[in-house]
Amino acid sequence: MLYILFILGFVILLFGANLLVDGASSLGKKMSLSPIVIGFTIVALGTSLPELFINIFASARGETDLAITNVLGSNIMNTMFIIGAAAFIFPIKPDRKTINTLIPISLVSALALGILANFGLFGFGKENSINRIEGFILIGFLIGYLYYSWRYSKTEKDILSGQTIREFSVGRSVLLVMGGIAGLYFGGNWVVKGAIFIAGEFGISKALIGITIVAVATSLPELITSVVAATKKNSGMALGNALGSNIFNVFLVLGVSSIIKPLPFSNNLNFDVGMVIASNLIIFLFIFIGKGKRISKTEGVSLMVLYLVYVGWLVVRN
Repeated sequence: MLYILFILGFVILLFGANLLVDGASSLGKKMSLSPIVIGFTIVALGTSLPELFINIFASARGETDLAITNVLGSNIMNTMFIIGAAAFIFPIKPDRKTINTLIPISLVSALALGILANFGLFGFGKENSINRIEGFILIGFLIGYLYYSWRYSKTEKDILSGQTIREFSVGRSVLLVMGGIAGLYFGGNWVVKGAIFIAGEFGISKALIGITIVAVATSLPELITSVVAATKKNSGMALGNALGSNIFNVFLVLGVSSIIKPLPFSNNLNFDVGMVIASNLIIFLFIFIGKGKRISKTEGVSLMVLYLVYVGWLVVRN
């Protein structure tokens, strides 16, 4: 039964996130919020809602390994496989907003994660962890990112990168929001229960479940959106979606999770944190040092191959 709930949980989780974003965006439009505000808050948040609710339940149950590896695995897949797949379909030439905002801030978020998780190595505290104070620091980074993005985007016309905001009646918008929250609640709860059961049933670590199966499943919206965008020769949107999700995953998802319950950090996960940082550095180098400020098809293939090698190594390691 828990296997069914595990799979059904993902479906309801992703469906709930979509409902909540549609309803909240519609309400925002009716309240005369600008597309800029909606794009950088509601729409951007929607890509990280599955990870957020899974982590809320994992943190509440004390499953801290699952909470951390869910974010690590999702960010690595976003940066390597999803961006790589999009570039393979159609070379990525990002817009100014992505180059000047998302790429450097995504790299900063990866570095911030590595530093905060390893404060113990620098003599701050007895063990490595992301505690409540550091959780509030991450939320502070998120607020700063949103403010900076809003200020920067006031002079940009392509704020939503081709995304449209549907408008519904107030009653239907409220129902969508309520239905989305319910879907996220039940879906997130079932996914965490299923992941714990599967790890125990097969004798594998919850960290491996979190960094592979759970992370891949919660990244499906970004993967589908990015592939569709790339087939329409709008692969720059794929890069923006993936990096935007990475930023929210670190600043919001880990921030909220660690405020609910401090997250002890195993030194074994430092390799995975290194992969998060390295993948962001690779994107940075491709764009700022490579030819034409773009990610070519060949570079896209190299990203996907690197991701598959990484996953294979995870399985062997565990």
